[in-house]
Amino acid sequence: MAEQPLTSRGAATYQRILDVATREFAQHGIAGARIERIVSAARTNKAQLYAYFGNKDRLFDTIFLASLERIVNVVPIDAGDLADWAVRLYDEYLRRPDLIRLATWARLERRPAGHLVEQRDRLDDHKLRAIAEAQAAGRVRRGDPFDVMAMVIAMSMAWSPVSNVYAATAEEPPAVHEQRRTLLRECVRRAVAPG
Repeated sequence: MAEQPLTSRGAATYQRILDVATREFAQHGIAGARIERIVSAARTNKAQLYAYFGNKDRLFDTIFLASLERIVNVVPIDAGDLADWAVRLYDEYLRRPDLIRLATWARLERRPAGHLVEQRDRLDDHKLRAIAEAQAAGRVRRGDPFDVMAMVIAMSMAWSPVSNVYAATAEEPPAVHEQRRTLLRECVRRAVAPG
C-alpha cells in the first residue's frame, strides 16, 4: 500500500507502476523482475516507486494479493455448482493469464510447499464454509473442504497459461474453448458428486 497520500497525478503514477509491474513480475518472476524496467516503462523513477511500495518484495506482495482478491471477486465460488465455478475460473485465466503466472512465481520462488499465502483464512474461509455447507446438505462429496476446493481449482487450470501439458490462449477458436468448458464442467461435476 502507498506510504504517502496520493494526488490525482500520484494516483495515475501509482496505477502505471502497478500495471507495468504486474506484467514484469508475470513475465520474469520475483527474482527476474527489474525495478529499472518497471520505472522506465511506467515513466517514473525509483524514488517514487520506493515511496509508494517500499521495496520490490512489497511491490510484488501488493500486486499478488490484489490478483488473488480479483479472482475471489470476479469469480466468486458457488458451492452449489462447483463445475460452473471451475469453468468461470478457466475463463478468467484466459482473460488474465498474468494472474495465474503471478501465483506460479509465488509458489516457485516463495512457498514451494503448503498454503500459497500466509493470510489463507482471509481468502479461503468463505469458500471452505460454502463447500462444507454444500457437503452437509448432501450436494458435494464428503472430504476435507480444502482438498475439494484444491481439486476443483487444479482441474480448472488444466489448460492454464502455466500448464505443463498445454497452455491455452484466448486467441484459440471459440469452439475449442467451448469443448474444454464442456469437458471441464462434466469432469468436475462427476468428481464432486456425492457418492
